[in-house]
Amino acid sequence: MFALAGMIFVTSFHTAKGTNLRTDDSLLKLSDLIEQRGHENAELDRSTSALREDVEALARRDDGSTAAEDARLRALEVAAGTEKLSGRAVSVTLHDAPANAQAAPGYPEPQANDLVIHQQDLQAVVNALWQGGAQGVQVMDQRLISTSAVRCVGNTLILQGRVYSPPYQVTAVGDPDRLQAALTASPAIQNYQLYVKAYGLGWKVDERETVTLPGYSGTVDLHYAKPAQ
Repeated sequence: MFALAGMIFVTSFHTAKGTNLRTDDSLLKLSDLIEQRGHENAELDRSTSALREDVEALARRDDGSTAAEDARLRALEVAAGTEKLSGRAVSVTLHDAPANAQAAPGYPEPQANDLVIHQQDLQAVVNALWQGGAQGVQVMDQRLISTSAVRCVGNTLILQGRVYSPPYQVTAVGDPDRLQAALTASPAIQNYQLYVKAYGLGWKVDERETVTLPGYSGTVDLHYAKPAQ
């Protein structure tokens, strides 16, 4: 028994390497690092946006293009999501269930994953809004473009280098009736509604008369995809 206890102590010593095995300090440090990097990315986004506006202003002044070419370029910028977009809109807000959430009568007791917003829930909302004819979509304070990826790590959203916590808001400019019909018809959202009913996940849809979505101001370089030949 003494030999076995000695082996356990030696193994623990080599594993810990002088640190406390029962602490969450490493996770807290990682969380702090992610939050710090998120703030730094936000500041870099603002700086990049200001520089891009200067470059575009100089390009418009010196490009020698015709009025028709400029109009075509503006239309392409609107379609690409790099210009502001205003109009009637629908906003969808998703939230984790309350901390003390209990199952509604007739439903099994919830597991941890039943009480939080997942990546597929946000993706379902974004996809349904596009399906409903959205002219532009914004998640939190960022405009989506064709290369945007909605990703969740744990219970946080990572979008274009920045980190967000729930509640999550998705806003789409378009015909409110079509947008709401698309949300209602989505099988993935119908499944999400079961969890809203069973465990109290947050779900709110608001129609808004006039909304202005910001233009996307980040990089548009492709790092992995290649143009089709």
